[in-house]
Amino acid sequence: MAMLQDQIASNRRRSMLIFLFVPVIMLALIAAIGYALFGSIMQALIIGIIGSIFYTIITYVSSERLILRSVGAQEADRQQHEQLYDLVEGLTIASGMQMPQLYVQESDQINAFATGKNPENGIICVTTGAMHQLEKDELEGVLAHELAHIQNHDMRLQTITVALIGGISILAEMFIWGAIFGGGQRDKSPVAMIVGLVVAILAPIAARLAQLAISRQREFLADATGAHMTRYPDSLAGALEKIKQQSQPMQVDKAMASMYFGNPFKKDVGYVWSTHPPVDERIQRLREM
Repeated sequence: MAMLQDQIASNRRRSMLIFLFVPVIMLALIAAIGYALFGSIMQALIIGIIGSIFYTIITYVSSERLILRSVGAQEADRQQHEQLYDLVEGLTIASGMQMPQLYVQESDQINAFATGKNPENGIICVTTGAMHQLEKDELEGVLAHELAHIQNHDMRLQTITVALIGGISILAEMFIWGAIFGGGQRDKSPVAMIVGLVVAILAPIAARLAQLAISRQREFLADATGAHMTRYPDSLAGALEKIKQQSQPMQVDKAMASMYFGNPFKKDVGYVWSTHPPVDERIQRLREM
């Protein structure tokens, strides 16, 4: 268990360091735009930070209901999904967590995700494929993984990250199109405009790469935390083995991919562009615990 605790602490440190990189990117973009358009970095920073805070709050407040609607999730029925409730109740009692709301998504694929603003308002959604195809201990492992996301405040971290990246993308796009078609900007410094355009092009890419790196680290963290809850890492590894054997992708929005227990898309886009760590690496780490 010492190795498991070390892995949990290491993944938490790495993901937080990467997360701190995203606001830095946004501040750099705002500063570059302010310098290019107004010659005043401070003025742009004040306006940009205030706007970013409002944008983040709006995204944070409305996120989970929009997510559940987007996948057609329905609240789990206590009688129909008795095993699901029993497993989650057992895990929450053992870990001292509050019982989350449970939802079910109609899909033949094995998967699950967690959402919610905080541990007191957690939500877990499980596919019908997961409930039908996984053994009891494997399903328990998946549920522990999702409870770990809630316990580790991953939903809050992810929502804030997505909001910041959305703000970065909007600011960058507005500046780029304004620089191309804005006739009123002809008197601005050419060097400042070039710097602004370079930062506006690179900032969304860098922020997206940071988001993906955070997502991968939090998956490792949830695997380790979930294994600690069940004291049986092999159950989670077994569920990943079955996901690995799936041949068909899930029909979900690409923006949802990072939320799922396993990558819902089968296409290999390369490590740095992937929302999840390689399945084989996750299985290996679990087998070594």
